[in-house]
Amino acid sequence: MTRVTLRFWLAFAALLACAFALLSAPAGAQTGGREAGGEIQLETDAPSDAAIARRIETIFGEIQSLSGVEIDVEAGVVTLTGETVTAEAASRAEALADRVEGVVTVENRIGRDVSVATRVAPAVGELETSLQDLVRFFPLLALAVALFLVLGLAGWLLSRWDGLWRVLAPNRFVAELLGTTVFGLFLVFGLVSALTLLDATAFLGALLGAAGVIGLAVGFAVKDTIENYIASIMLSVRQPFRPNEHVVIDGQEGRVIRLTSRATVLMTLDGNHLRLPNALVFKAVILNYTRNPERRFDFILGVDPDDDPMSAIETGLTALKALDFVLTAPDPAGVIREVGDSTINLFFAGWIDQTAADFFKSRSVAIAAVKAALDQAGFTLPDPTYRLRIDSGAVPAAPPARVPATPAARAPDEPANAQTGEASDVAPDTSLADRVEEERRKAPARDLLSEDAPTE
Repeated sequence: MTRVTLRFWLAFAALLACAFALLSAPAGAQTGGREAGGEIQLETDAPSDAAIARRIETIFGEIQSLSGVEIDVEAGVVTLTGETVTAEAASRAEALADRVEGVVTVENRIGRDVSVATRVAPAVGELETSLQDLVRFFPLLALAVALFLVLGLAGWLLSRWDGLWRVLAPNRFVAELLGTTVFGLFLVFGLVSALTLLDATAFLGALLGAAGVIGLAVGFAVKDTIENYIASIMLSVRQPFRPNEHVVIDGQEGRVIRLTSRATVLMTLDGNHLRLPNALVFKAVILNYTRNPERRFDFILGVDPDDDPMSAIETGLTALKALDFVLTAPDPAGVIREVGDSTINLFFAGWIDQTAADFFKSRSVAIAAVKAALDQAGFTLPDPTYRLRIDSGAVPAAPPARVPATPAARAPDEPANAQTGEASDVAPDTSLADRVEEERRKAPARDLLSEDAPTE
């Protein structure tokens, strides 16, 4: 056998071996390549096209918006045709069909139904349904409204019970505030009860949240007003002054007319109205001249440096004690205030009863009486002294000789204070107080001050 013949038989044997190997390979090995390529496999137990169509028709039949969709299934491919009112309904039909077992893919060919009748009919149907629901809901709604009205009426009647609040509260303003608060609480309780009965708790939560936010915003916006209102409550409880009392508040002087929910109204000594915010009044320093009937007046008179100041003080005190309106307890006082360049300043003070004597009249009469007594005793109340300097060797003129003061001549039976022009009438001036009382009579209901309320 030649070498060529041997090679031929070897090649033929190899071909036979390959053919035998391919014929003996299992069927699964022949399809493995197509599985890796993602091809659709055949399943002997897969549902039929008719079963898939019936399943989709059953699902769409339960959904009103998909009742007009038609289904066609061929080899697991679902074709949807027909019309829907909205595009969302068409997308929903495609998503539902794709979820059915055995569906390979879905062809969505659903159109839009734009006919007027189709669009009006559902709206009319929804309106009819809403009206029917409202008719069924009306008894429950009526019960909720009745509950709210009953609770609101009960709160209003309780807030109008003045006798109860007057017993519980220290004054009328606080009593009215308590009544208003109770009425508001009953309204809120009635609203919560009505919404709970209607099963509107979600709306109730949103309402309370919105009320909180709005309340916070309003609180910042009307901060000053709220501060004044709270100060009004505190002032009506504390009562730092009474009506028609003479006070000085934050440097503003006058008589109290009334206290309102926002401001304190004064009548100045000039007869003008002055409104002070209650927030300012509550924090201010208050000087009350009326609360203590005894009040001290004082003044300063100067005498010549060559005079005896202690003797002048004694003379002035004697004149003060001789006045009927000057109280003897506490006694009048006199001291040397200071020694100036051309005078010795003497300080005199005395006490009066404001219910029997006017402060300004009494002070004026006392000054005139002491001055007259010093003049009569020979004391000099000097004028300001100026020093002149003359240059160029001029000889200054001789100053006039100082003539000692002598007591003024008066009749033997004339009283010592007659020359002062002293007015015998130092009765209190009630003209301003009378005007305040007239103002208070014009609007008594708005005043938060009370004569019966406790004071600080």
